[in-house]
Amino acid sequence: MKHFPDSPPTRTGLWPAVSVIMPVLNEERHLEEAVTQVLSQDYPGEIEVVLAVGPSHDRTQEVADAIARRDPRVIVVPNPTGRTPNALNAAIAASRNGIVARVDGHAMLPKDYLRIAVETLEETGADNVGGVMAAEGVTPFEQAVARAMTSKIGVGAAAFHVGGTAGPADTVYLGVFRRTALQRVGGYDEHFQRAQDWEMNHRIRQSGGLVWFQPRMRVSYRPRPNVKALAKQYFHYGRWRRVVARTHEGTINLRYLAPPAAVLAMLAGLLVSPWFPLGLLIPGGYAAAILAGSVLTGSGLPFPVKARLPLVYATMHISWGLGFLTSPRRLARPPR
Repeated sequence: MKHFPDSPPTRTGLWPAVSVIMPVLNEERHLEEAVTQVLSQDYPGEIEVVLAVGPSHDRTQEVADAIARRDPRVIVVPNPTGRTPNALNAAIAASRNGIVARVDGHAMLPKDYLRIAVETLEETGADNVGGVMAAEGVTPFEQAVARAMTSKIGVGAAAFHVGGTAGPADTVYLGVFRRTALQRVGGYDEHFQRAQDWEMNHRIRQSGGLVWFQPRMRVSYRPRPNVKALAKQYFHYGRWRRVVARTHEGTINLRYLAPPAAVLAMLAGLLVSPWFPLGLLIPGGYAAAILAGSVLTGSGLPFPVKARLPLVYATMHISWGLGFLTSPRRLARPPR
């Protein structure tokens, strides 16, 4: 765990200064726009941006350095590992302010994002506030993934995916933190290559802190562009969610167990089908349920998008389930 220095007093009266931390890797195309969006926020207080840049295969480092030369509010720090939790901790350590907002290198923030976040921190006393991961696609496949990622059939009932009313939450998308909370729990656990947000929010809650979902905070998210990339994403989600479950007992529930249970049931049905043909009813029933769910959730979508929904749902469910089932014990977090 990391120790982060205390932040100095702010000079902005009632509006505290905010440090925006961004883990950056291979973001040459989007980085300039992402930083501009942050610095042009409709926020009355001071803003600084800390870019933790990993070893990229494009000109990300040059772009980041050029931005920092032009604007003294931007700081660049190295992240030699290229891993997200390491980048976040490096950026937190280099930041100065009492409010720390995590933003991705290709995120598209609404103008009032930081203002709403700080107001919500003040009103609720929360340690971390976050909002909706508003998936938006361009191609028919991306649009299908976006619809699946905002439906309970695709991702369960997590408010940061499907929306809901403001209130306490297990975790939120990205997050705007009190620095004192990050200090209290030692920041992100660098063992977790995925699920590091959920894991740290769990420790914040275990330490007596409050994580708050604010639906007015919506951040546009671009889904994966093809089946291969989507399958890889959800395979690793499932794999690392099991690592979290092994690390923190009692953090798994039926929502997380549904995909691996479905995968096991379908495999069992296929294996016994040569002797018991009725076993095919299990994968057949799943396929029928996915088709029916696609019809229900595809309302209003163009036909090319609707036609891709069953494939998208199946890819998300089966990849997550396989990742969870095959998660090796060697990934277990070493004792602290």
